[in-house]
Amino acid sequence: MTNAHVYAVIDSLNPALRCAMYITTSVTSCRRLLSHLKTQSSRLSPPCHFKSKQHFPRYRAFSNNMSDVDALTKLAHKLASEGPHKYEKTPRRVRGLLNGKYIFDTTSAYLVWEHSYFPHFYIPVASLSPTTTLTKTSPIQNANDTIHLGTLSTSSSSSSDPSNTRTPTVLILNIPTLPVPLLKIPPPALDQWFEEDSPLYTSHPKDPYKRITILPSSRSVKISLRSTVLASTSHPFFLHETSLPVRSYLPPTSVNWEYLRKSDTTTYCPYKGQAEYYHVQIGDEVWKDVVWYYRFPASESVEIKDLVCFYDEKVDVEVEGVEEGK
Repeated sequence: MTNAHVYAVIDSLNPALRCAMYITTSVTSCRRLLSHLKTQSSRLSPPCHFKSKQHFPRYRAFSNNMSDVDALTKLAHKLASEGPHKYEKTPRRVRGLLNGKYIFDTTSAYLVWEHSYFPHFYIPVASLSPTTTLTKTSPIQNANDTIHLGTLSTSSSSSSDPSNTRTPTVLILNIPTLPVPLLKIPPPALDQWFEEDSPLYTSHPKDPYKRITILPSSRSVKISLRSTVLASTSHPFFLHETSLPVRSYLPPTSVNWEYLRKSDTTTYCPYKGQAEYYHVQIGDEVWKDVVWYYRFPASESVEIKDLVCFYDEKVDVEVEGVEEGK
């Protein structure tokens, strides 16, 4: 069983078993546990063979509508005038799947910081597979013919729909501030991205210069809003994430749940996993999505599983009786 199969089977498990997989940090241990579960239960689905976009419903959301194209065009103008914030070559193997075919498979990808917050994968034009066609559709104005909008396509005998074999708009960059001609492919334009054998389920890879440290504490934390206490505990976990504010994660039993209302919002962080949200309602006033938690956190953040975090900038936070600055 390959690593890709391991992750595919993990993703097919029911929530309780999937949580156990997330907590298991060793792929070897995952394999052993999966082998045991496979002999004990018929609930496991067969290993995914990554043949088509149906296996990856989170992707292919990017389109050629004006807002998406406008966003790429705006980025192109920024890169043409200012260049990227920074970039570096990555030794990771990066692959992109389109309609059952890898249109690139490279260890020469670049991490490009379009801004200071996090990087994106940019793929060398030279890394495209021989069966992949890169088509320039239009040049970016005022970029001296160094940046074009374009599409990627690949032939497929299993699909009669041309849209399945062609990406939406991509950026083709041959600018002096980047070392080689590169492609900016919006992550949802492909069926799936892989870092080594791990599926990439977020809009960007992890920043190699960021880390998360989660520390239990006996310092008291109180969360309030408009003088109403929303939560209070002497057993918080403090999450330290490079260049971001410290976040306090609190036991669910420390929360006054009468003020929380379930939200439909979800977000995904490559370091922590998928977050679910609550609104806060006091009287007739509602503050949207100011509380979040992770039911199935990423392995590096398992300590915050099911703990509750408040958006510090929108509530009042006291640590050891001292109000934190907003």
